[in-house]
Amino acid sequence: MKRLVWNALDEAGREVALARPVQTHAVGLREVVRRIIAEVRRHGDEALLRFTASYDRCVLERLEVQPEEFDEAEAALDPALKAAIREAAGRIEAFHRAAAPVSVAVDTAPGVRVERVLRPIDRVGLYVPAGSAPLPSTALMLGVPARIAGCAEVVLCSPARVDGRCDPAVLYAARVVGVHRVFKLGGAQAIAAMAYGTASVPRCDKLFGPGNAWVTEAKVQVSIDPRGAAIDMPAGPSEVLVVADAQADAAFVAADLLSQAEHGPDSQVLLVSPSDALLDAVADEVERQCAALPRAGIAHGALAHSRLIRVDSLAQALEVSNRYAPEHLILQVAEPRAWLARVTSAGSVFLGAWTPESVGDYASGSNHVLPTYGYARSHSGVSVASFQKQISVQELTPEGLRAIGPCTATLAAAEQLEAHRRAVTLRLAALDAEVSPA
Repeated sequence: MKRLVWNALDEAGREVALARPVQTHAVGLREVVRRIIAEVRRHGDEALLRFTASYDRCVLERLEVQPEEFDEAEAALDPALKAAIREAAGRIEAFHRAAAPVSVAVDTAPGVRVERVLRPIDRVGLYVPAGSAPLPSTALMLGVPARIAGCAEVVLCSPARVDGRCDPAVLYAARVVGVHRVFKLGGAQAIAAMAYGTASVPRCDKLFGPGNAWVTEAKVQVSIDPRGAAIDMPAGPSEVLVVADAQADAAFVAADLLSQAEHGPDSQVLLVSPSDALLDAVADEVERQCAALPRAGIAHGALAHSRLIRVDSLAQALEVSNRYAPEHLILQVAEPRAWLARVTSAGSVFLGAWTPESVGDYASGSNHVLPTYGYARSHSGVSVASFQKQISVQELTPEGLRAIGPCTATLAAAEQLEAHRRAVTLRLAALDAEVSPA
């Protein structure tokens, strides 16, 4: 990991220090993804089967997972893993039900009722990565809130293995949370299929889920096309920023950094600390722990563009963190909750030495589908609200229109929208006529 002193950097140096690695090839990536989307739109299932053979190295006869494959996946899984999936699903459901939005009705004036009603998005598409490491937990994180929201149809895409089957744990998790249909599709082609539909894959109204740079770029492209689909957020390669003080446990910090580095070579991890001794100790621990990881090669790829950043104070560390806007922020400092108020941009925050980021990935109950690339400055993680539409409703009595009609007419006139003004004044005149003496 490259070591930097924040206060020794000029503004350009600070930009480079906090740059995400995938941005270096974004232009070429955009064009390749554009061509993949165009091929899927033009050739449908034929293009999907072709891309699956090319990218996933398997030849499929059909794209949709069949009922017997779900049964076989469930039978093949270790009972302890199935129990863990059900246990995690229960906690995710408990938190998301408690945090779900509720309908609201307010009388903003006598005779003026304004409401917000909730409606589920009809058909949603979930993307569950399964490249170098399948992620059944993502099926839980997306499927549970979709079920709570009441979406009529939930479609899931996940890449097939070389044997032509989806990961059994992903299939079991999908069954546990009530996903309706699963397709053996990955990458940008899966996003294109769910956004525009093919003979096999239904067109979805909104797409959800993390993925690599290809998936993220595809989601962005379909979201800006009026004929495409909405998306949850531009969620790409994993990242974590750890703020640690001199008292932090270097082994814990290193473990947290590596837990994200092992996701993929395009992941990024940063440690920001005012303590040189802590930075030294963590650097040593990262090398020691990484050597023992089964995915050490992948982790080393991520570490190559990761950073150890020395700052002058914890306050400055939080400033750096907010500027970076990490997907995951870990505060391994004394009294971490006291610093929480200073956090303005982060996907999910983990407080203290006993809260590893891993619990948020799997079993605490929060959601791990979070904004990356700095989008935490403006986006939130997935929740039940992500799967719902919030519709406003208003209803006025005659007395209500008398109460707010003049205000409305005055504002409409100020904006020179005469038809707006008359839609109110005509009604007010009719009400006056009703009460006028014969």
